[in-house]
Amino acid sequence: MSPTVAVVAHRKKTLGAGLDRLRVLITEEDVGELLWYEVPKSKKARKKVREALKQGADLVFVWGGDGMVQRCADVMAGSGVPMAVLPAGTGNLFANNVGIPIDLEEAVRIGFHGRREKLDLGVLNGEHFAVMAGAGFEAEMIADADRQAKERLGRLSYVKAAVRHVGGPLVPMEIKIDGTTWFDGEASCLLLGNVSTIAGGIEAFDDARPDDGWLDVGVSTAQGPVQWARVIGRMATGRSDDSPFVRITRARKVSARFGAPLTYELDGGDREATTCLKAKVVAGALTICLPPDERSGERSDERSDERSGERLDGRSDESWDG
Repeated sequence: MSPTVAVVAHRKKTLGAGLDRLRVLITEEDVGELLWYEVPKSKKARKKVREALKQGADLVFVWGGDGMVQRCADVMAGSGVPMAVLPAGTGNLFANNVGIPIDLEEAVRIGFHGRREKLDLGVLNGEHFAVMAGAGFEAEMIADADRQAKERLGRLSYVKAAVRHVGGPLVPMEIKIDGTTWFDGEASCLLLGNVSTIAGGIEAFDDARPDDGWLDVGVSTAQGPVQWARVIGRMATGRSDDSPFVRITRARKVSARFGAPLTYELDGGDREATTCLKAKVVAGALTICLPPDERSGERSDERSDERSGERLDGRSDESWDG
C-alpha cells in the first residue's frame, strides 16, 4: 500500500525551484495520499503537523529552517513517524549537522529512500529542541538578529548582533547537572547542545552527537569584546573546553536559576525572559530521514557505545574540574 505523505512548508522560505517543484518531485514517487500544508510562520506549523499525524501520515516533509524543524519536532517527538527535512532556512544548522544537503532533489530523495534513524531531542521548559538552546549572551544575540536582516545577511546578521551584546553584564547563575551543583557564580551565557556546530560553522561542543543520549552543557564567563574574541577564536581553531572562559560537560538533566530574568532560545527562536530553566534529553525521540550511508551509521553506533560506556559509572569528563 502506498504511503500517505505530508508536506508542512513555511511558504516564505525558498529552496531550489520552490514548492511547485517539490510537489512534482513527490508525485514522481509511489505516493498514496498527499497532505499539503503551508504556513506563514513557523509557530503555526505545530497545528498542521498534528493534523497530518491525525490523518495518518507515514512520512512528513518539513520545508523551512531550524525554527520549522523545532516546531515540527516538538509535535512529532515519540510518534515514530519519520521527518524528512527540506533545508529552506537561512542557517539550516540541524540539516548541516546530520548531513542533509541544501539541494531540493537530493533532500527529497533522502526523504523517500534514505535510512531512518532515531535521534535525540532536548526538552527545555517543556518544549523540544533539535539543535541548541541557551540563555544569556547567545539568546540575546539571536533575539536581536532582526528577521529581515537574517533573510538579507544570513550568518552576518548574527555577527552584527553579537557585537552589540559583548559588553553585557555577567549574571549570577546556579546550574545543576543531574541533581548536583556544577556551577555557582557569575556568567554571561548558558548553552545546551544536541549537536556540535552552531552559526558560522563554529563548533561549540566538539564531541556532541544527536544520537548519544546526552545533552552537552556549556557556560561562559567571558565578558567584553576581548574575552569573547578569545572564546570564539578558540572555538574556531581548537577545542571550546580549552578556553579559560568556558566550562563544558554533559548531562541527562539540567536545571538553572538566574539572578536576573534572561531571554532564552531554542533552535534560533527566542522566548520570553525567565529566571529558571529545566532541561533534559529524550534519547531517540525523533525518527529522521538521513543519507543512505551504512558505514557512517556503524561509526555512529560505535562512538555512541564508547561515550555511553565512559559515563556508565557516573563519572564526568575532565571539564568538571574547571
